[in-house]
Amino acid sequence: MAFDGITIASLVRELQSSLLEGRIFKIAQPEMDELLLTIKCKDRTQRRLLISAGASLPLMYLTNSNKPSPITAPNFCMLLRKHIQNGKITNIFQPSMERIVHFEIEHYNEMGDLCHKQLIVELMGKHSNIIFCDDTGNIIDSIKHVSALVSSVREVLPGRAYFIPPTIEKKNPLQVQEEDVREVLFGDAKPIHKAIYTSMTGISPIVAQEICYRAGVDSSIPANALEGEQKNLICQIFVEWMKRVREGSFSPNMIMDGREPIDFAVFEMQVYKDKMTKDYDSTSSMLEEYYAMRDVVTRIRQKSADLRLVVQNALAKDYKKYDLQCKQLKDTQKREKYKLYGELLMTYGYEVEEGASECMVPNYYDDNKEIKIPLDKDLSPTENAKRYYEKYNKLKRTFEALTEIVQDTQSEIEHLESIRAAMDIALEENDLAQLKEELMEYGFIKRKGGTKKVKITSKPFHYISSDGYDMYVGKNNYQNEDLTFKMATGNDWWFHAKGMPGSHVIVKNKAEGEMPDKTFEEAARLAAYYSKGKEQKKVEIDYIQKKHVKKVSGAKPGFVIYHTNYSMSIEPDIEGIEEVKGK
Repeated sequence: MAFDGITIASLVRELQSSLLEGRIFKIAQPEMDELLLTIKCKDRTQRRLLISAGASLPLMYLTNSNKPSPITAPNFCMLLRKHIQNGKITNIFQPSMERIVHFEIEHYNEMGDLCHKQLIVELMGKHSNIIFCDDTGNIIDSIKHVSALVSSVREVLPGRAYFIPPTIEKKNPLQVQEEDVREVLFGDAKPIHKAIYTSMTGISPIVAQEICYRAGVDSSIPANALEGEQKNLICQIFVEWMKRVREGSFSPNMIMDGREPIDFAVFEMQVYKDKMTKDYDSTSSMLEEYYAMRDVVTRIRQKSADLRLVVQNALAKDYKKYDLQCKQLKDTQKREKYKLYGELLMTYGYEVEEGASECMVPNYYDDNKEIKIPLDKDLSPTENAKRYYEKYNKLKRTFEALTEIVQDTQSEIEHLESIRAAMDIALEENDLAQLKEELMEYGFIKRKGGTKKVKITSKPFHYISSDGYDMYVGKNNYQNEDLTFKMATGNDWWFHAKGMPGSHVIVKNKAEGEMPDKTFEEAARLAAYYSKGKEQKKVEIDYIQKKHVKKVSGAKPGFVIYHTNYSMSIEPDIEGIEEVKGK
């Protein structure tokens, strides 16, 4: 959803209920554009408020976590400590659905006089800032200074008057009525979703898309081309959402794509109906977990960049080599024709005229239908036959050699694709270490002299089925190998996506009775989700008891053969399947 006006409205309501009348106990500045305030609340608890004005990731939420601070506090931090440490928060508000939060603070100065200050947090992307003002609205200082050279709209410097930059032609959505919405939105030729978020303050593009989705209106239709009923629905839903904002009727949730967070929202988002959602009691807990999870995903992707490049380059080379080999192999298909020409010339060559450039002879392999054979007129029929036999034998040798080479190349491609698929589900550095070890073992990365194998602590994913069965998912080829041939016993069930790279899924069978159908389905969904077919609507899954799964001698880790298996097509959706953490 991004940090839009609606998210901030939800956060402000939470801050009002938690921090009002609280005293600022500690002020820290862990990063140059970040504050961490420790506040003693009126209920005698302590809360920490993290505020970041980072250009790439502006955010604010309550947290229980602490962060190390520099030994020498920055000047802005020292200024805040001087003025508002032990100050009381008397008001928290959001002006006009802007992405701005005002904290009004009262404190006593050195003379014992009661003073009032404002700490203003602007969460506006690259323009984000934390601004400290006096009670007249003049800027005392800010965490970022903005001169006239940087912005022609507003200077943010000590001594300047603070004001909110005018939002051109945007309306405060909390103050508009249904007739105002009609007037503002439907006279524009912009797509309707764009008309919504460009004409109303604090509305993000995804919220505009959601309003259109709930109204059953194509968001790309020009606003002035909508029909009467479509306009009515857009207006009704928009007004209803703003009513919920005014009433504080929020329901924080995070939208998940399997293990990866893809968005957050403070209302239910029907536009994400095909995705998993996780509900939260507070906006802060949602934001904290979302950004922590996104940080893990981003960090792992950054750390895996070098490994991905190795795999990508090796695959590009192998695919190019494979195409060339297949083309050469296709050329050897002429060999049987040359063999036939040789045989027929040896049989009927006595009938061929001397110096002929071609001949017609009966093909006794095809009901004696006549076949035309090209000839070298400078050679005798027997010599032509020998020449065709030589071509045949040469192409036969090429075919036999190329067949083995093509199989080796295809095997290497499958191996690399399986490693690439494993990178997509890696969540920890240990997962990447295991993949790097595999790349070194098979020569895709050179092992530096003296480098020893690292100790791997990465473990398979562990899930519990609805019926209480343990289900294990390999994160890479080594884990797939160990799951199938070391951990699993003969009567356990083995699942894998058919004909594509993916994880081995093992379900530990119980001694009594047959495994329930629900567990089969959940294991199949895991196999579909942890495969290259994750983005498909349905994936075909092979499943069989482990005792029928065999490893081919000399094959890469995790590569197996099996026969007489069962199959099912299933959606790659693991929502509702319970994961066991830390085991």
